[in-house]
Amino acid sequence: MAILKEILEGLNFEIIQGNLNNTVLSVEFDSRKVKNDSLFVAVKGTQTDGHKFINQTIENGAKHIICSTTPEKLIKDINYLKVKDSSLALAIAIANFYDNPSRKLILVGVTGTNGKTTVATLLHSLFQNLGYKSALFSTIKIKIGEEEKEATHTTPDSLQLNKLFAEMIDKGCKYCFMEVSSHAIVQNRVAGLDFNGGIFTNITHDHLDYHKSFDNYINAKKLFFDSLQEKAFALVNSDDVHSKVMLQNTNANKKTYALKNAADFKAKILESDFSGIHLKIDNNDFYTDKIGKFNAYNLMAVYGVATLLGISADDSLKVLSSPINVEGRFEILRNSKGVIGIIDYAHTPDALKNVLETIYAVNNKKHKIFTVFGCGGNRDKEKRPIMGQISANYSDTSVITSDNPRFEDFNEILIDIEKGLNEEQMKKSITISDREQAIKTASKMAQEGDIILVAGKGHEKYQDIKGEKFPFDDKEKLNKYLNL
Repeated sequence: MAILKEILEGLNFEIIQGNLNNTVLSVEFDSRKVKNDSLFVAVKGTQTDGHKFINQTIENGAKHIICSTTPEKLIKDINYLKVKDSSLALAIAIANFYDNPSRKLILVGVTGTNGKTTVATLLHSLFQNLGYKSALFSTIKIKIGEEEKEATHTTPDSLQLNKLFAEMIDKGCKYCFMEVSSHAIVQNRVAGLDFNGGIFTNITHDHLDYHKSFDNYINAKKLFFDSLQEKAFALVNSDDVHSKVMLQNTNANKKTYALKNAADFKAKILESDFSGIHLKIDNNDFYTDKIGKFNAYNLMAVYGVATLLGISADDSLKVLSSPINVEGRFEILRNSKGVIGIIDYAHTPDALKNVLETIYAVNNKKHKIFTVFGCGGNRDKEKRPIMGQISANYSDTSVITSDNPRFEDFNEILIDIEKGLNEEQMKKSITISDREQAIKTASKMAQEGDIILVAGKGHEKYQDIKGEKFPFDDKEKLNKYLNL
């Protein structure tokens, strides 16, 4: 419960009608959840417009309305407040309603195209193992200490975020590490939160179905760093050409990490194989079971954050050298015949290339590489032929299959992938629309020492077809056909 004027602190609004000293029992943006004395914030979403349901929420008991478009007819004794951007108003009002719980945590956000889940998960595991109760928001799961909750979005809506922040504080958490998606940034889901730091991993073409252009996508990520305060840090991968853009307008303490360019936190890969990588970090020899250059970048981001938060190099590197599993991120399976299976979430051209380059380099042409992959429906179509080319270029056999077709015809998606292939690439590629059969085929073709990469879904346990999620687990299927 709170007083309306307290909830509105920090908001620019126009009072159309009402009394700011009235009591608010809940803040809602879903009209179906409104009850007596609720504040309803009418938000224009991608699917529907909350303004259409204002009168319905009043019938359900709402006494306070925040809107960006004023209803034609105002109802007596209802508080109407007009704002320019109701999604921003929602985030700030909810944070105020829950007494700004993010200010009571050391909150670090991770954004970028690839690596967000691994970086956030490793940070959570690191601080937990160092004895600091920590929380995690990731694509895979939400964690409060070691307690797990299901994650439905990479970054939850502002209402769920603040509810969970409050719960995290009640349960004794000191730190929270969260993935911050580009969608969440432009939809103001993280507005009103008090971040102690932000990490930029990298940026490549993705989500252009939503952002419409690569420039818009870059600017979405940049908005996060623009919003950081002076007390916060902004840690970026200086090997990424777009890292400087992220730092242009930030007031935060600017820091960098890299493998190639000059940086505040620098590492060099000394050795890399399927057992892990050997790095030199700040004159420290460091060994990890993580594989590939992309994981070296992830580890440097984690190491940089730990250092900026006051953790010694000895303490952070000791914990990070222990095995820490991140589900669906370069997970390795081996069967008795010596076939190596790899499950990875790679679903962008850059991510797929990074994973396959790592496999290709470590394999050194000793054994055959089979890649099973597809592309999701109702998403960026431009990446489909590019991913087909990448898979064929780095594989002995590229198996093109379905991913999450959603509401698209999966056969049309497969055709889009094939359009990018030249004659030589076509000879190395086979198309099997059924994903299980594709995994089965690759497994039957593989001989001792060969490598099978199943890419695109990682931790997901379903296939999204025509609005329904059917059970499907890449790891389970690969285990089955490798006879593990």
